[in-house]
Amino acid sequence: MPRPLGELEDAVMTRVWKWNRPVTVREVLEDLQQERSIAYTTVMTVLDNLHQKGWVRREAEGRAYRYEAVSTRAAYAAALMNDAWSQSDNAAAALVAFFGMMSDEQRQALRDAVRIVQGPETLQAPQAPQEENPGSAGDADER
Repeated sequence: MPRPLGELEDAVMTRVWKWNRPVTVREVLEDLQQERSIAYTTVMTVLDNLHQKGWVRREAEGRAYRYEAVSTRAAYAAALMNDAWSQSDNAAAALVAFFGMMSDEQRQALRDAVRIVQGPETLQAPQAPQEENPGSAGDADER
């Protein structure tokens, strides 16, 4: 299980995930500088650390690197939720508490996700079995 990202790591990864393409230190730096004062070497160190931790892959481009996410933000969130859930000594109670914290929109997203995981066969309501009543007045065999 991956450890949760630190605040600056999350800020950097948020951009890498949002842009969904290989990025340079300079691109991340310029975007981060719109929110805070930060040095090029700090962003370079964070991206290098994220590479060493396996969050990004990198490819040399001249004297610099381009960094790309190894997995999605959704996969990261899912791994964090799974780790938190597995720490509980009562999984059902943990899920009930978690669901209780959800907004209506989040609960709908959960229902949609369960339908996707279960597959299309669960989307149709089950058909009630048809009873055969050979002695009924509407039976086609009685003429």
